[in-house]
Amino acid sequence: KSEQAKHNKQQPQQIVALMTAAVEKTGLITFAGGPLTLLGTLPAVGSTAPGFTAVTQDLAPFNFSDTKGTVRIISSVPSLDTGVCSIQTNRFNNEAKALPVKILTLSMDLPFAQKRWCGAEGVHNLTTLSDHKDASFGLNYGLLIKELRLLARCVMVVGKDDKIAYCELVPEVTHEPNYAAAMAVVKQLL
Repeated sequence: KSEQAKHNKQQPQQIVALMTAAVEKTGLITFAGGPLTLLGTLPAVGSTAPGFTAVTQDLAPFNFSDTKGTVRIISSVPSLDTGVCSIQTNRFNNEAKALPVKILTLSMDLPFAQKRWCGAEGVHNLTTLSDHKDASFGLNYGLLIKELRLLARCVMVVGKDDKIAYCELVPEVTHEPNYAAAMAVVKQLL
């Protein structure tokens, strides 16, 4: 077998092992009032933003470390094809028009679905990234929902120094984040 074939076969097993070993947190979020479990540890404000990898709409690898030196908004959503996630992503797309900031929207949606959604919605001012392949972002940021294998709704602002300047984990997954609070921190960092 080729090395790539071996890697592809081992990858799901490695993800399951990482998910099994991850710290479990309960009582932080709900979905329609029902409690959910998050895997991993949410980084604290003031800490260095953890690295992660993801996949772009064009199936290219993405490494968070490649965005160093710029102010970034990380917007985590369960799925772009839901009402609140669509509203959140469109809102940040509009915010990106006016500010020199890099906005990364992450979900577990497949890259093809993200590309289709962005085309249909006219979203061109931010970068959508799929965490479906490795769950690297979800596990490294403590945002992977164990029961659903989706990402929790969260907004973070990361400064040019790679420190997390703002973090809002939205307690009820079906609610929107506080856009004004995140944007106020962005404006302070610019």
